[in-house]
Amino acid sequence: MPFNTALTRKLGIKVPVVQGGMQWVGYAELASAVSNAGGLGILTALTQPTPEDLRKEIRRCRTMTKNPFGVNLTLLPALVPPDYGAYARVIIEEGINIVETAGNSPGPVIKQLKAASCIILHKCTSIRHAQSAVKLGVDFLSIDGFECAGHVGESDITNFILLSRARQSLDVPFIASGGFADGQGLAAALSLGAEGINMGTRFMCTVEAPIHQKIKEAIVRAQETDTELVLRRWRNTSRLFANKVAKEAVKVEKESTTGKFEEVAPYVSGKRGRQVFLNGDKDFGVWTAGQVIGLIHDVPSCAELISRIEREAIETLQKSTSLVVEEGQVPASASSTVGKNTNIPGAEVWDVGKSKL
Repeated sequence: MPFNTALTRKLGIKVPVVQGGMQWVGYAELASAVSNAGGLGILTALTQPTPEDLRKEIRRCRTMTKNPFGVNLTLLPALVPPDYGAYARVIIEEGINIVETAGNSPGPVIKQLKAASCIILHKCTSIRHAQSAVKLGVDFLSIDGFECAGHVGESDITNFILLSRARQSLDVPFIASGGFADGQGLAAALSLGAEGINMGTRFMCTVEAPIHQKIKEAIVRAQETDTELVLRRWRNTSRLFANKVAKEAVKVEKESTTGKFEEVAPYVSGKRGRQVFLNGDKDFGVWTAGQVIGLIHDVPSCAELISRIEREAIETLQKSTSLVVEEGQVPASASSTVGKNTNIPGAEVWDVGKSKL
């Protein structure tokens, strides 16, 4: 049963699930698997060392899926910033018409992409930033709650509030990002006004994710409390997996008397973080993970995961409608005689989350 939301209609996908752009993770293997499963796969532009390397990765992804996929282009502070314009040109020249943008001062790049009729999904961590993005002409907003992995912003607003504020104040359709791993989450996001969901950490823990198996196993073992907020002192807060390096970085950050970034820089090296995904040592460097790690208990294929999410979401939405009865109709009570076709209050607890009981 396909979904019918603004996201599925606009992007031509079956299930309103977007695989978020992730540094060192968003390669063709993962993006194509998500798109083949009916979601939207995303290549991460800056994972590729040059714009021409991105061109090669786009072409490689096209050999692996005939379905729509997009490219993420994130603009972040850097001593020597990448040539974002060149990356955008390659995206346009290769005929990619779906782009996920994020980061600081995206106006020039969004203007460049919109001039080529690209569909823009822009990620925001606050309503204020979302309203600014609307003025730039983005097609969808990806509302990123405080639960998310990576850059969480500085507002500390979780999705339960942030999504409702988006519903109240934004005219542009939006999707929900941060804290999603299953169909119940998709159903909740749709009920709060979103047109779909964006998942990052959950897709890291799939068969096709191009990271070491030991890191996937670390995610499965983790609890929702196993993340750290790093770089808050410099208003560049990032949510990372709570390994030894991240904890040491937090300690240095809190105890530094100078407040110089140079003191913590060796601990938050992106190069060391990349090696984690290659060598499988979860403590070798810092790497991003959202609080959703507490909801992840297996390593399915992307096809299995998206099919499960679709089924769970439909069942959850159907169950929600069954909670409403016509006026005058007497619902079954706990003391009622239960027939074959009568709901048993509380019985669903056995099948939902029984592994946690």
